[in-house]
Amino acid sequence: MKRTIALNRVEELKKAIKDYQYAQKIIPTGFSRWPAILKHQARIKAYFGASDEQWHNWRWHIKNRINTTRVLQQFLHLTPQEIEEIDTAGSRYRWGVSPYYLSLIDPADPADPIRRQAVPTILEYTDKYGESDPMDEEYTSPASAITRRYPDRLIINVTNQCPMYCRHCQRRRNIGERDLATPRDHIEEALQYIRKNKEIRDVLLTGGDGFMLNNKKIAWFLAQLSAIPHVEIKRFGTRTPVTLPYRIDDELCRILSSHLPVYVNTHFNHPLEVTPAAREACMKLARAGVALGNQAVLLKGVNNDAFIMRKLNQELLKIMVRPYYIFHSKRVRGTSHFWTRVEEGIEIMEHLRGYTSGLAIPTFIINAPHGYGKTPILPTYLVGMGKDYLTIRTWENRIMRYDNREMEES
Repeated sequence: MKRTIALNRVEELKKAIKDYQYAQKIIPTGFSRWPAILKHQARIKAYFGASDEQWHNWRWHIKNRINTTRVLQQFLHLTPQEIEEIDTAGSRYRWGVSPYYLSLIDPADPADPIRRQAVPTILEYTDKYGESDPMDEEYTSPASAITRRYPDRLIINVTNQCPMYCRHCQRRRNIGERDLATPRDHIEEALQYIRKNKEIRDVLLTGGDGFMLNNKKIAWFLAQLSAIPHVEIKRFGTRTPVTLPYRIDDELCRILSSHLPVYVNTHFNHPLEVTPAAREACMKLARAGVALGNQAVLLKGVNNDAFIMRKLNQELLKIMVRPYYIFHSKRVRGTSHFWTRVEEGIEIMEHLRGYTSGLAIPTFIINAPHGYGKTPILPTYLVGMGKDYLTIRTWENRIMRYDNREMEES
């Protein structure tokens, strides 16, 4: 009888995941598309006359970012109207794509999720909604280069540079036309602020992208922070494992390893970004003792699909990256074509809890307006509460009574 009950339950569980088993077969990943990506890389290398050694040099990719339609049309199928619209959008918002990230795009698919994140559209230019700084970062900066929203941690913006410029970027107002590291006097002021405020135990280096600093400067930053007794944790915000994995070189890993604990939060948004090259970069960091998390952004036309997000999170675990957050899109001017309703994020969370490993379930976050911090938005599993019991809803929508009595000692 017990075995029969168990077998019947197994059939229920198999049925619950059957739709995803079918769907995941047609969700492309960086691994399934890798042969096509390698062919695209060969075309890009041939155009630039690049050797394999140059291709694996991250500085070569920065130097050769594609930022004109004249070059872009050599690799993507663009109509005359698309070329005109990209140029128009680019007149207002800077764009640039690393050759590596460009190689992930299907040249013939205008709706490719990688292309949507990398190539501007006229929707950016015509957007009438949102704000340039919806998080009020300029009003949460008590010292140069610092953003502080919480009691015990803060951000240092160390550069405005990124390997590429994502079309959904929250700090597009800071990009400008030149790549600039934050001035040394601003950095010194930020460090002095941290030294004076002894409640600060967690410091995040970001920008821009924290890993766009050279190794010598990263080592200097970590040494400065490690010398402050009350700073317990150093963190980096970086998209380099996604858009320029060759940045994660052996020297950088040795530097990070010598200043543990170090945490790296990266930014994968779609399973296509999880490639063999990204895996190598993440595994290098993991072997160096660095803890890896992922902060995805919910983007219409990219990943606002429960099965795509589940596949992404499962692919990330395979390369030692723990899904950490799914962010609801910030209301940044020029990005409204990416915005979704909050209900979509809640529905995605409903299709994660119970359907996949708890390790693959991030927290869905809304950033409160005006810099008041991250607010978790969760499906409601607590239905009701009595004196000595709870009424709960399980991941299968079973309504159940849960005993909540405190037992008296005998």
